[in-house]
Amino acid sequence: MTDVKQVQVTFDCADPRAVSAFWKASLGYVDPPVPPGFASWEAFDASLPEERRGSMSACQDPDGIGPRLFFQRVPEPKSVKNRMHLDVRVGTGLRGDERVAALEAEAARLVPLGARRLHLLPADDEDEACLVMQDVEGNEFCLD
Repeated sequence: MTDVKQVQVTFDCADPRAVSAFWKASLGYVDPPVPPGFASWEAFDASLPEERRGSMSACQDPDGIGPRLFFQRVPEPKSVKNRMHLDVRVGTGLRGDERVAALEAEAARLVPLGARRLHLLPADDEDEACLVMQDVEGNEFCLD
């Protein structure tokens, strides 16, 4: 059995650059290094066949801790709830009203970036509260 070295999370989307820009701003991620031989990602994109231009984008944790995110254009629109989603950990270690306040503050920061607040899942006997959101293309994620 081989050891897993890295994990990349891939998003199917209509506009990879827009979704990538949202997640960079949300997570403090950055563009990956430009491929060798190109001065910029725009120059790389311009070198692709016309039908592939703008078809992909990526971002990564500047500290190399979190997973790389990759965004690929697909022809079909999103039509159902995600089977997998990201949890953006902004309330770790917080409980009760303090946790909800941290979740709401982060939601308030993300909405102007294009996120949509869906609903707060209140704390229960097993889990702390989390806030269900959507990114710029309707992909669900949780502020946790």
